[in-house]
Amino acid sequence: MSNDANLNRLVSKLSQMRGAALKMGQFMSIQDTHVLPEDLERVFRRVQDSAHYMPNWQMEKMMESSLGPDWRSHFTSFNPIPSHAASIGQVHQGVLSASSSPTGKEEEVAIKIQFPNIIQSISSDLGYLKLLLGASFILPKGLFLDSTIKVFKEELADECNYKREAEYINKYRSLEAIKANDRYRVPWVWEGSTESVLVMERMKGVSVGGDVVKRISQEDRNEIAVRVVELCLRELFEFRMMQTDPNWTNFLWNSGTRQIELIDFGATREYSKEFTDNWLRLLSAAISGDREICIDSSLKLGYFIGGENEVMTNAHITSMRLLGTPFRESTPQPFSFAKGSDWTRITEEIRTQIPAMLNNRLTPPPRETYSLNRKLSGAFLLAARLGANIDCRQIWEKVVEGTPSLS
Repeated sequence: MSNDANLNRLVSKLSQMRGAALKMGQFMSIQDTHVLPEDLERVFRRVQDSAHYMPNWQMEKMMESSLGPDWRSHFTSFNPIPSHAASIGQVHQGVLSASSSPTGKEEEVAIKIQFPNIIQSISSDLGYLKLLLGASFILPKGLFLDSTIKVFKEELADECNYKREAEYINKYRSLEAIKANDRYRVPWVWEGSTESVLVMERMKGVSVGGDVVKRISQEDRNEIAVRVVELCLRELFEFRMMQTDPNWTNFLWNSGTRQIELIDFGATREYSKEFTDNWLRLLSAAISGDREICIDSSLKLGYFIGGENEVMTNAHITSMRLLGTPFRESTPQPFSFAKGSDWTRITEEIRTQIPAMLNNRLTPPPRETYSLNRKLSGAFLLAARLGANIDCRQIWEKVVEGTPSLS
């Protein structure tokens, strides 16, 4: 793997696979857990930066098959050059005609066009990834590769249905907590969208990741982090519906309106009240330091099945306790996520618990937690990228007060 030529060949192969490999690349690019070997993490990060676009004829064919041969009549302009490629499709900019627009006037829109046959390729691509992960590397048994691949396959299949994504965009727009809160903005969706072409209001903000961090004030970076972390907790405990892809390109900061614009709802998941109540009970116990409730909640959630050894139990509870540190009443506020802060130390300590859990785990993690952990870790990592200093305890109290099961 360390050979550059082999690395380049693997990156090229995975980039052509698009869906599964690119989604894994996205996942690895927003994690800081070092579960996989360093060479493989490096491959997935390079794959994330190597997305391939459809040739123009293929894009035209997808638009025609989805919206009909007269699809251009819905747009007064359409840029055939994509603005960027994602894991399962690419995005174009255009202007929806007044006759087609839900507002009755011309509107700038973003058009997501799915790669052809992406759904059919998921099984074969994930089979290749499973072979790569299972045969090329010695992975700990506690990773439960079969279970991980199964969940990944189901989630990716959901994301390939743009009608499903449109439904979740509309669900978010209808939430009173979103409608009454001018700190967030969710785009409208054109009703002519299909399973493979999604047309939505074009947002004007800029991604909160990357170079934009260098151009905004510390005050704004703090505010962005507060909103992302608070929304994450409210999604889980209040909405019981979470957009689980925390890639920072999905959070746009509009300095003019001072809103966070939320885009890309393909990875949205819903959770049962029983699950969210037990997870809230677990996190609350981790914050307060109640070991017995941590263990009981972990059993109810399915993290434990009973019979776990002390090493596994301690590693899991220690990780949860560390995760709850920013929200603890005794933790000085505002809490710093900046480089070299306590959060840096905490993430290092959490990372040291991972081998013990992977080597001693008796059961795969609960299905819901794959996406949940992805969003939580991504929200905290975004706060770290922003170098934010925020009052996490205040956020926690605000969310818990609105949650009947704990208030």
